[in-house]
Amino acid sequence: MERVHEIARRVSNWGRWGADDERGTVNFITPEVVRRAAGCVRRGDVFSLGLPLGADGPQIGTGGRFNPIHLMSAVGGGVGTEPHGVRYNDDVVTMPLQCATQWDSLAHVYYGEQLYNGHPASCVTTAGAARNAIDQLGTGIVSRGVLLDVARLKGVERLAPGTVIAPDDLEAAERAANVRAGTGDVLLVRTGHLDVFKRDRDRMGFIRQSPGLGIACAEWLHAREVAAVATDTYAVEVIPFEDPKTPLPLHCLCIRDMGLTLGEMFDLEALAADCATDGVYAFLFTAPPLPVTGGVGSPVNPLAIK
Repeated sequence: MERVHEIARRVSNWGRWGADDERGTVNFITPEVVRRAAGCVRRGDVFSLGLPLGADGPQIGTGGRFNPIHLMSAVGGGVGTEPHGVRYNDDVVTMPLQCATQWDSLAHVYYGEQLYNGHPASCVTTAGAARNAIDQLGTGIVSRGVLLDVARLKGVERLAPGTVIAPDDLEAAERAANVRAGTGDVLLVRTGHLDVFKRDRDRMGFIRQSPGLGIACAEWLHAREVAAVATDTYAVEVIPFEDPKTPLPLHCLCIRDMGLTLGEMFDLEALAADCATDGVYAFLFTAPPLPVTGGVGSPVNPLAIK
């Protein structure tokens, strides 16, 4: 953890938006940022970046995560007494909040017994998160989205598992796309790794190892003041970790120290293909989390609008 502590001193946003803040870098999304983002809409085409919430999802049971269980609680339920009168159907879903395309809350990962902004880890109990819960982002995440297609930059369909994405790669992808991620933007990074699950149907290979952002990206993300970062991988950061003795270093720095919201398992394929066709890699992005009281994550169906 020595390197994490060293970088944390340079990227910490604790106190930046006040001692009681629970929203972190989402505070960069100001009304002016939203207004600018709305100006990105030219054609009106909408791309969904979310995986289906179904039994054939990517989960393998790691950390107690399983794929959604969908049950019907009522089929042909009756209203009134007429034989062919009004009937209704209802259903129920049981699932982890982090089982498919999802946002991590700022209560999700921590170290040193403190969450983002110095809130004590004890504020998360079996009843949920009393601080930094996902419902603190209840106004949603609406901003300019910027896609950096690192796989296309490298000339491959998908980056190999264990490939470390460095700040130089992000900047090269920016130059290739003629775009620059800045204050309040939501950064989407495509690796192509989601196809390990979607095309190969290899859940184990998708989750156990993947390309991803390296620890050096923490300072780059801090300097760019992006509001959130999402990728098409299980954990955003590279797996195996760069230092086997330090698990989830980027989660620690982004979530706990920077207050930077992370998104995982975003399906970027259709959007990336369209961006490659029209050469436009910036768009209106909206992905409000479910306002789950005390939740430490939320499923989401992100939309990119061009």
